[in-house]
Amino acid sequence: MKYREFGAGNAETLILLHGGGLSWWNYRAEAALLKEDYHVIVPFLDGHAGSDRHFTSIEENAGEIVSFIRAHLGGQVCCICGLSLGGQILLEMLAQEGTICRHALIESAMAIPLPLTHALVAPAFGCSYPLIRQRWFARMQFHQLKIREDLFEAYYRDTCAVSRQDMIAFMKANTSYQLKAPVRECSADVHIYYGERETPGIRKSAERIHAVIPASTLTELRGLYHGAFSINYPDAYCKAVRAVTGSP
Repeated sequence: MKYREFGAGNAETLILLHGGGLSWWNYRAEAALLKEDYHVIVPFLDGHAGSDRHFTSIEENAGEIVSFIRAHLGGQVCCICGLSLGGQILLEMLAQEGTICRHALIESAMAIPLPLTHALVAPAFGCSYPLIRQRWFARMQFHQLKIREDLFEAYYRDTCAVSRQDMIAFMKANTSYQLKAPVRECSADVHIYYGERETPGIRKSAERIHAVIPASTLTELRGLYHGAFSINYPDAYCKAVRAVTGSP
């Protein structure tokens, strides 16, 4: 797994796990804002633009990052944040190693399997994948995702870099992931966020995560769509990170 690092001389480490189909630029603005106070690490999740291997599973991605933290960061970091697929990987990390971080921010993570959607992933992407490299189609998808305009070129470039195999693999993983029982034993201070305008599945998943991790906090983000908190409002997101970690 490859990583981008910022503020390497700082004592407290913050790991940011981007959403499915995106890349490190999901947190580009946050990294710029936080690098003065944190050692910020943004992994390129497997199967995504800039990565060095195909996507296999949420469990393997989680295991890779846990191993990296053990080998290079003393076995624990200050905070890990994850959006959507990245949030699922964070949940899996907390299940695999409950002391891997002191604080966790989980945004828009699906934790309830969607069998019908899961079954349709391969045929749907099999038909639509050739359109991904068409700018008009990418622009239409981009607007549906409600991502801020200045990120379009990065979105288009990196979406084109994802193979059909990897796109199907991480979408199938995303729609079939289930919380593991050990996550309830994690020691992290867990904060769960979801947008008011997200799908019912994301809302129910957030409530499920909150129920399984009783000491967690649950926050509905008024007026926001899927992933909008970290992607479109980096100042507010960084404020939340600082509040959670106790940094000024």
